[in-house]
Amino acid sequence: MKSAVIVFPGSNCDRDLAVAIEQVTGRAPAMVWHREAELPDGTDFIGLPGGFSYGDYLRSGAMAARSPVMQAVADAAKRGVPVFGVCNGFQVLTEAGLLPGALMRNAGLSFVCRPVALKVENSQSLFTSRYQAGEQITIPVAHHDGNYQADPETLKRLEGEGRVAFRYQEGCNGSANDIAGILNESGNVLGMMPHPERAVEAAHGNTDGRRLFEGLLEAVSA
Repeated sequence: MKSAVIVFPGSNCDRDLAVAIEQVTGRAPAMVWHREAELPDGTDFIGLPGGFSYGDYLRSGAMAARSPVMQAVADAAKRGVPVFGVCNGFQVLTEAGLLPGALMRNAGLSFVCRPVALKVENSQSLFTSRYQAGEQITIPVAHHDGNYQADPETLKRLEGEGRVAFRYQEGCNGSANDIAGILNESGNVLGMMPHPERAVEAAHGNTDGRRLFEGLLEAVSA
């Protein structure tokens, strides 16, 4: 699998994501600076990492969503290339219009950093095929603006179309319907606040995140 991780000024989880991808696929991703206008030829998968792009000025992800490389990311997504945005990457995807809704300040107005229990709601996507629907997994979170909100019609559509990928089991940040991760209409774009790349090897405390990358590799390689 030929992958690319987009690096914005302020990204601090780009290496975490790159290491996880290489561990699972055996191939290091291209690290693509946000000012690039194109992605490497033949890119099979794009990752938008966590961090604090542009220091979270204006709104989290708002400035990064307008970086030159995001047009190439949007074009690739339209062609069906899988795109995964984690934490700040999820914020960037909503700001860029690749996913609906918005990530707001946490309901408790504080930074949340701990392992959380998630329920796998959709096991039929490119990203979740190695999980069982209804399965509970544990993935770390680390965010201050992870409170997912959308208008009632959008929430109804996400739920009705099976586009909620993961849901918090014990609350976390005030997200509507306890949503932790969502898919686009085509199912090839996933945004989630928890960090599966931080749950890939035993040294992390658990490996519940590894199957996300394994399922993606399997889907892309098929």
